[in-house]
Amino acid sequence: MKFGPVVAVAALLAVTACGSGTSAEGGGASAKIGIDHPRADSDFWNSYINYVPQMADELKVDLMPATNSQNDVSKLVNNVQALVGQGAKVIVMAPQDTGAVANTLQQLENKKIPVVTVDTRPDKGNVYMVVRADNRAYGTKACEFLGEQLGGKGKVVQLQGALSSINGRDRSEAFLECMKTKFPGITVFSEPTEWEGSKAASMLQTRLEQNPDIKGIYMHAGGVHLAPTLQVLKQKGLLVPPGDPKHIFVISNDGIPQEFEAIRKGDIDATVSQPADLYARYALFYAKAAAEGKTFKPGPTDHGSTIIQLPNGLEDQLPAPLVTKENVDDQALWGNQVK
Repeated sequence: MKFGPVVAVAALLAVTACGSGTSAEGGGASAKIGIDHPRADSDFWNSYINYVPQMADELKVDLMPATNSQNDVSKLVNNVQALVGQGAKVIVMAPQDTGAVANTLQQLENKKIPVVTVDTRPDKGNVYMVVRADNRAYGTKACEFLGEQLGGKGKVVQLQGALSSINGRDRSEAFLECMKTKFPGITVFSEPTEWEGSKAASMLQTRLEQNPDIKGIYMHAGGVHLAPTLQVLKQKGLLVPPGDPKHIFVISNDGIPQEFEAIRKGDIDATVSQPADLYARYALFYAKAAAEGKTFKPGPTDHGSTIIQLPNGLEDQLPAPLVTKENVDDQALWGNQVK
């Protein structure tokens, strides 16, 4: 994999609580950073997991051996407790159930242990920084792409993630709001898959049997939805290139190499590239900054994002570009850097 130079946050006020004046890019006292990975059954999350140790080396982060909660909030709680017991001064986590971690966050706050969350924003509980893309923009981009491809008419299936997750809710709500406002002639069938490929396959197959005139699919997560979706379309003789009257327009979220290859082959039409590399980089960047006592304010950064104020902390909304056949070979996309 190739990585660009480390980019520091600018246009933000960074204040050191200890007055050390050291940068989060290097120097300063070493503090153990604990990290829990959310799952290992998704191509997207496996890519993120692979980036983490490399980013830790580049940023000179004292990263503890990672744990993996396997999409189980009880395991997340236990893993965090173990990391704290082993001396973690900052915790990085990616809670998949964003409503079930409030107590854990409160306990960490009581111990003055800052928390950086990746990809998901907890519903309650204070966090030092959320490292995440604008997930509402994912839903809006998917809506606009399908709406334009279908000429504002027809039927589409939305393969949702888990609605217990802020990401699933953001993507779903924005997609539906956009369709209602901009493309009222399109009928949307929403299917909550809980981020599970088997459920996605079953729900899509049922919808296609009931509505053989479906012409669009929005997958919330290519890492778990891509393979089962392509399998269902192939079984039904619908995996045909754009231009064929039977082609179903498909847009996804993640930006994994498998999606890019599917775009090149004409099996799907677009995806929104969720930045796995930047998630890993800035999760560790902010974890190290937290250990050094730095604070940040809302505003633009010099890495193409914007920090926004949340009721329970701050969120760095990283860029997530739309990828189609026109730009799928862009080497700046992380999905094209994975070997």
